[in-house]
Amino acid sequence: MQRSIAVWLLVCCALVFAIVVVGGVTRLTNSGLSIVEWQPIIGTIPPLSQSDWEEVFEKYHQTPQYKKINLGMSLEEFKAIFWWEYFHRLLGRVIGLAFFIPFLYFIVRKEINRPLGLKLAGIFVLGGLQGAMGWYMVKSGLVDNPHVSQYRLTAHLGLAIVIYGAMLWVALGLLFPGGISHGNSRLRSLHRFSIALTALIFVMILSGGFVAGIRAGLAYNTFPLMNGHFIPPEIFMLEPWYRNFFDNMATVQFDHRMIAWTLAILVPIFWVKSRDLPLPGSAHLACSLLLLMLAVQIGLGIATLLLVVPLPLAASHQAGAVLLFTAAIWVNHQLR
Repeated sequence: MQRSIAVWLLVCCALVFAIVVVGGVTRLTNSGLSIVEWQPIIGTIPPLSQSDWEEVFEKYHQTPQYKKINLGMSLEEFKAIFWWEYFHRLLGRVIGLAFFIPFLYFIVRKEINRPLGLKLAGIFVLGGLQGAMGWYMVKSGLVDNPHVSQYRLTAHLGLAIVIYGAMLWVALGLLFPGGISHGNSRLRSLHRFSIALTALIFVMILSGGFVAGIRAGLAYNTFPLMNGHFIPPEIFMLEPWYRNFFDNMATVQFDHRMIAWTLAILVPIFWVKSRDLPLPGSAHLACSLLLLMLAVQIGLGIATLLLVVPLPLAASHQAGAVLLFTAAIWVNHQLR
């Protein structure tokens, strides 16, 4: 039964992966503010008649996004952005049910012990908080500013990654309960190295949230330099100085690049160190996959930047971030 629980959690991971990608597309298409109410139950049913569509569209007319950006938008154009946000929210509801119903089933069958039950209950609570965070994010774009807060957007993304990582870790623990001996100091050092890399990848994902939040990818579309500069002169143009790290396109993109460059140096070093140690074949495979996924992700990032954020590439880049994090989690689990 432990294997069944693990498979269930991996299915939930796949759903979270999907919602992160759909959420990225929702952001890229400026669809996130098309639904102006949070109705967890009633909102499951989309507009079914012409009058329903006109009612929803009229509510959108009152938003800053319509008044300042999409003034004059037709109903058909509105439907295009509505459906992205609708499917994003619907997928969130599906994830909630896909987690909660089997959770209850396994509890009733007494297949979940107390330590595992507490972990799963914690994940469920995080899922509820994620739904509230999503609405808190949307609200920031419905008052005066026609864009959602980059702080709330990044928090929403970061919490999704935490939930994903927690479910993946528990699933791997059920599938592969053993570990490796850390009697060798070099093995302990490599494990600590992998933890640091995973933390840095998580920080890079958060920095990507700020890049998306202030649309920093639409500026400095050159590589490896930023419009001819390694460090752009605009990097500290805002006052007070600390605002630059969250509100300045130059600084936010520069930080994202620097984290990527750091990983581009550290991950190959980590891989070389792993090849010199007597690790199981699965651990060597995980380390190699981490290196390969980083190369793919950096390539996607550069292409997305140079081509000025085309939707397919940008969505692939966001998906690649989750897959890179997945590889890092797997490495950590193999080396635990």
